[in-house]
Amino acid sequence: MATQWNIDTAHSEIQFKVKHLMITTVTGYFTNFSLTAVTNSQNFATASQIEFTADINSITTNNEQRDGHLKSADFFDAEQFPQLTFSGKKYDTKNDEEAVITGDLTIKGVTQPVSFNVEFGGIVVDPYGQTKAGFTVSGKINRSAFGLTWGAVTEAGKVVVGDEIKLHAEIQLIQQA
Repeated sequence: MATQWNIDTAHSEIQFKVKHLMITTVTGYFTNFSLTAVTNSQNFATASQIEFTADINSITTNNEQRDGHLKSADFFDAEQFPQLTFSGKKYDTKNDEEAVITGDLTIKGVTQPVSFNVEFGGIVVDPYGQTKAGFTVSGKINRSAFGLTWGAVTEAGKVVVGDEIKLHAEIQLIQQA
């Protein structure tokens, strides 16, 4: 029997990290996102659909000027490409707590196959009778593979923004009735 799951945005977060000047890390978040999954029962290895979307204009790094630059054509080009998407193709369980999710990530109109590590936190019924599933998702992508190629170099030859982006998401899903 097909089971629909929707993200609980109040208990989920989508984070990215990138090196700045190759000496420190800047952290950013997407604050407006959605995720739906369809599984057979409560087994995520049976997922027939996993769809994630994040609104580019919801990026925040706690610096208005940097956020504006990230949303500009130099990076995400939010005006032309307002969302990034991930379409999950396969959820491979390694054991009861570890899995790898593979799918297609689309950023700025460029789609690439990616894989992310998943820590499955389990399934519980909350005090309100809702069945919830928890996941920690992590991985890395190269921003240049998605056309995010803006770059600058300091006078000393240091790269201003690294190419490797670390992704980290805390995901809580709610089983739909």
